[in-house]
Amino acid sequence: MFLIPDAVVRFFHRMASPPHFYALTEKLMPWLVAIFVLLTAAGLYGGLVLAPPDYQQGDSYRIIYIHVPSAWMSLFIYMVMAAAGGIGLVWRIKLAEVVAISSAPIGASFTFIALVTGSLWGKPMWGTWWVWDARLTSELILLFLYLGVIGLYGAIDDKRVASKAIAILALVGVVNIPIIHYSVEWWNTLHQGPTVTKMDKPSIHVSMLVPLLLMALSFKMYYVIAMLQRARVELLQRERNAQWVKNMLVEKQS
Repeated sequence: MFLIPDAVVRFFHRMASPPHFYALTEKLMPWLVAIFVLLTAAGLYGGLVLAPPDYQQGDSYRIIYIHVPSAWMSLFIYMVMAAAGGIGLVWRIKLAEVVAISSAPIGASFTFIALVTGSLWGKPMWGTWWVWDARLTSELILLFLYLGVIGLYGAIDDKRVASKAIAILALVGVVNIPIIHYSVEWWNTLHQGPTVTKMDKPSIHVSMLVPLLLMALSFKMYYVIAMLQRARVELLQRERNAQWVKNMLVEKQS
């Protein structure tokens, strides 16, 4: 039988403590913002200045430095949201519930950006703003799932009950994630196939790939910053009557 070491259990128990989480994120925030700024500056400079024009698309391909990381983040954040919702549903961990709902608006924003930038890119490449393509349609469904989670949470006054409801909806919607990812392989689609995640090697030159990966890391760092900020606010709203919140306010006022 596999036993989890007591030190690991204590670590996760401490991390799930609202007061510890709030204090830790306050200390980490300046470092996270600094890393985000550096990654964004390096990614944009590499993508918009150093990377050469594409031999077919010229400079219009540079929209990938926003579109592709946004599309990746739309899937990544949904998986985080569903996993956090599932943890909250099973183990009743309040912080997991907070992470789940705090992730939803950010994921919806990235999904919207992916759809808009994809449409802008599709017009010169495909000759149309939109097609009911498998990849585009499943990504649009993902946006509706995010909006459904946000709307459902806002419609229920009891936030513990609301967290259970959105966790179930998020877990059901997970079936859409592999459909989005593999749609270009399963169906005949206008959307290009995988270029970075190919098993042999990426179909993109390293001078274009490195800035793309930097922007992907930058977007992930932005998600962490935005999610933690939203989680801190959500946590304070839920814990406003808790003693640790009252003590913190007294310390800040003194």
